[in-house]
Amino acid sequence: MRSHRHLSTGESPGVSARIHPTALVDPKAHLPERCMIGAFCIVGEDVDMGENCELLSHVILKGPTKMGSNNRVFPFTTLGLEPQDLKFKGERTRLEIGDNNTIRESVTIHRGTPAGGGVTRVGSNCLIMAYSHIAHDCVIADNVILANAATLAGHVTVEEYAVVGALCPVHQYVRVGAYSYIGGGTTITQDVLPFSLTSSKREVHAFGMNSVGLQRKGFSKERIRRIHQAYRVLLSSKMNVGDALAKLKSHPNLGDDVERLVKFVEASERGILK
Repeated sequence: MRSHRHLSTGESPGVSARIHPTALVDPKAHLPERCMIGAFCIVGEDVDMGENCELLSHVILKGPTKMGSNNRVFPFTTLGLEPQDLKFKGERTRLEIGDNNTIRESVTIHRGTPAGGGVTRVGSNCLIMAYSHIAHDCVIADNVILANAATLAGHVTVEEYAVVGALCPVHQYVRVGAYSYIGGGTTITQDVLPFSLTSSKREVHAFGMNSVGLQRKGFSKERIRRIHQAYRVLLSSKMNVGDALAKLKSHPNLGDDVERLVKFVEASERGILK
């Protein structure tokens, strides 16, 4: 690996990314012209970056990693390094990152493992705040927010528009449902319901629907009313989960949101927080 400005990756002659003289970029890395690589960054081979990406400084990006366009990566972040899995023996696995993401200071995102499908995926339009960790084989959907020091173990799925609060550890194989909000400092060991507001208060449970967040995302009053009614049934202390699902499914017109909620609960393997 050497410090260089000109690419040798199939770009047209004379095309070059803006690379700081102190950066080390492998000649086999693919960097389009409009990328910016800041001071003391390290970009390894098998890295493929889209247009208008910026590594501010002191970023380590190792491959195989494919990154889309318009991503900003802040100092002391490491992307695409080997997973923290004792079963990993150096196999060729990868990291895939979408477009328009902001990845703040000291974030770590690891490549996948063969047992988990070989790939870790981060969607587009995500905000990943400082000190967050995304472990091997995680799947992060679009428009997700991970607040400071959110920590995802291996094989975690985070659905679209979910917010994982600061200092939240999430157990391996857990699913975090769409449009949910997890309060800061909450330890998550089971699946988090879509649309829910889940936070620790002595015991971790769902306090109800994430009404403020849904309003901000443009949900109509009627959509929110239907979800609220479903939550009253699902979280009722007088009914177990099976009975609650049966009552919800008996309604002649569930609507897409409630149907999504029901399917999420039915597919849960670790149980749900309520």
